Amino acid sequence: MSQNKPKLFTIRYSLFTLLAALLLTACAYQPSSHVIRNLFSDSVYVQVEVDRAEPENAPFVKDEMHRIVYNRFKGHIVPKDQAQSQIYITYSGTYFRPLSYQDGYVTRYRAYTRMRFRMLTKEGEIKKNINAIYESDIKDSALTSSALRIEAIRKGLEKGMDEFLAYVSARAAQQKKAQSK
Repeated sequence: MSQNKPKLFTIRYSLFTLLAALLLTACAYQPSSHVIRNLFSDSVYVQVEVDRAEPENAPFVKDEMHRIVYNRFKGHIVPKDQAQSQIYITYSGTYFRPLSYQDGYVTRYRAYTRMRFRMLTKEGEIKKNINAIYESDIKDSALTSSALRIEAIRKGLEKGMDEFLAYVSARAAQQKKAQSK
């Protein structure tokens, strides 16, 4: 005969969830996306400049950075005269360093993407230089290697933007904490 006992896992899970929720709300935790949303106004202007040393990547980099910003800010990109916040991004290039070889060919590399961010918001100006790092394997085909180069630049740009937004949200949280004291 089986007894109708409550499942211990369900009770533990419920208690754990309740305890975690209380802990996070008690320490005034706010996700960085919430902090960034409060820091930025509803409208953002984006300007991307590409270093003259990288002319072959200029159109791709500009389009990719606009796509990344569009996705991160939920499409609130507007012309400069309508914007309440502005982001200026300077792409200074990507360089590749081999990490491993096989039979004299590079099989793994690390891509370093250099960017400079300058942001103007209702709170003031924030500047940050970022060097994003991305590692990947290289396939035998030259066509694949070219696609991997583009993918490495794309991933480096995404990592750089994410790092900048994390920096901005941490800085905004520090300022908010200092103001509340």
